[in-house]
Amino acid sequence: MMKTTKRGRPFLKDTLDLFATLIVSLQLGPHKQFFKTFPHSFTTDEAAQNLASLKFSQSNRGPDPREPSRVITTTTTTTFSMTRDMAKAMSQHFMDARLIENATDPSSNLFKDRGVYQLTPKGLHVLERFIAKNGINSDHLQPVFQSQPICIKLLHLERRSADDEIIVTQSVITALFRRFVGRQSNYPPPPSDKPLDAFQRYNERAKGIALSDVTDRAQPLLGKPAQMHKYCFAAVSALEWLCDFTSVVGREEAAEMAAQFVRFGLITLVSDKRKNNDSAIIFTVRGSTPGGNSPVSQIGEFRCTAKAIYKITDEGQRVAHWNGSSSSTDSPSSSTANLNSDRASIDAPPDEAGRKTDAKIHRRISMAEKMNATYENGERKSTKESNTDRLRYILEEPGLRSLFREFLRGNFCEENLSFWLDVQDFKRKFNITSSAVAVAPTGRAGSRNTPGQAAMERHHESLINTAFVIYNTYLAPSSQCELNIDHGLRNELVKYLEEVVTSLTGKAFQGRVEPEQATVFNATQLQTMIRLYERIQMHVFRLMATDSVPKFIKTSKFLAMRNWVEDFDPTETDIRLLTNGPSSPPGLNTVEETGGAYITVSQHGSEREHRQHIASKEVASS
Repeated sequence: MMKTTKRGRPFLKDTLDLFATLIVSLQLGPHKQFFKTFPHSFTTDEAAQNLASLKFSQSNRGPDPREPSRVITTTTTTTFSMTRDMAKAMSQHFMDARLIENATDPSSNLFKDRGVYQLTPKGLHVLERFIAKNGINSDHLQPVFQSQPICIKLLHLERRSADDEIIVTQSVITALFRRFVGRQSNYPPPPSDKPLDAFQRYNERAKGIALSDVTDRAQPLLGKPAQMHKYCFAAVSALEWLCDFTSVVGREEAAEMAAQFVRFGLITLVSDKRKNNDSAIIFTVRGSTPGGNSPVSQIGEFRCTAKAIYKITDEGQRVAHWNGSSSSTDSPSSSTANLNSDRASIDAPPDEAGRKTDAKIHRRISMAEKMNATYENGERKSTKESNTDRLRYILEEPGLRSLFREFLRGNFCEENLSFWLDVQDFKRKFNITSSAVAVAPTGRAGSRNTPGQAAMERHHESLINTAFVIYNTYLAPSSQCELNIDHGLRNELVKYLEEVVTSLTGKAFQGRVEPEQATVFNATQLQTMIRLYERIQMHVFRLMATDSVPKFIKTSKFLAMRNWVEDFDPTETDIRLLTNGPSSPPGLNTVEETGGAYITVSQHGSEREHRQHIASKEVASS
């Protein structure tokens, strides 16, 4: 059973994991409804059928406690089973979390009995992260990642382990608000003859909530002149934005976060011109106040009506750093930064009544600081160390990594980066590999070949194949992308393969590993190959750091890209950035989060955005 909150929804971690497990098990394809075909979609029936019997298998490899030189594989299989009504209710939670949407009517928030559904940009981001951290084969999903917009950077707000409610402090609200409004005020561009495509429209929204100027009409009888309000937005648009670009679940939770914006003096109501008979949903939050001249109030209200208009206050503009100013009052280390607050709709458990639940925003050094200040300080670091750090940062940042690949290709040494990345991916898959399938409940009694055993065998076969694809591609004599490496390293690997192949097959090693020879390798022998690959990987890393990086950082494209990375995300210097979280099967996670905020990055989305950025620069300069 999955844990549920007081509002009846499953905990967010379980929701995200079950969603991703379901999508991996589905075969997304074209579906027709209302005389229109929707690619990469699924139906209500397909989701309900898979959720009726869904198995997630995860294999972890590590040293045998009794014999550390030997590798053992442990496979865990988690089974989800639910009725059609339960599956529909779970799918509704996926819609509330903005992971899927109705293909025929994206504005609909209701999961229907006969519908066609597609993944949202946020859903694709969650799916990509799940696949990466659990070592899942996702070849069948690559067309989806390549053809649809993806949320490039998703802001996560950490939650209490007891009730899954967001831990609200001033530092968390500050980070959320800065992401919400963007580095600069986001006024939509004027209409042009060439309409924006789906990717461009999404990227415009990702910059921050769309703003406009609103003018109140003059009221001569009351002696009120016309008044213009800048930086305004619709209340409903704010809820939609928070659901689409953060880990907020549903409009209700989004409204509570917006009410916190009001309580902290960051936004204020301009007007709500609903008719008297129109219903009004008002969310109220309460919390302590620091006293003095602080803009923080004890109570904050947010009106969730179609006519409600809010605007960014002067305090909000200051906190957003739109004017380039910064103050210690919104720093996580300031006296008011970790101010606790509770929402009116939530009662803290008795055992937590006196417990302080601070959440801190961990500052991450911005990419610009890494590429400028740290590197240019020659007094503190030697040239070799500086280039090594530069390469690490380049490999961490998808956009820079893609640009570095282009540079290496132009210098006929792209195979160095390709090998390094392939070995990294192979090591990750060796340690943890997972699969998700929908299994019909027709298993034979007494069958020894359980889903977990079958999954483990498939994982092992895939790993063997990957290990020798790497060898035959980069290290075999006259291979397609043969590396230029130290003779001793190559001989050590070849000697090991000669010994293993000869002892297992009785045949002499001919320089390349054939498929029938590869199948006899066990996990311990694969781990030895990984150790040998790692030595070659370190050699290639040093070669790129000393030879390629110094030339790369002097190119005009790198200098332009460095500035683009710096300006890309308004919250990079305010929150910590994670590309992978702890790995665990769905529903089995026991790691408690301490509170705060962090960002996860989509590799697919970031690299595609980088390519579009470079292409637009080239068009502008031509």
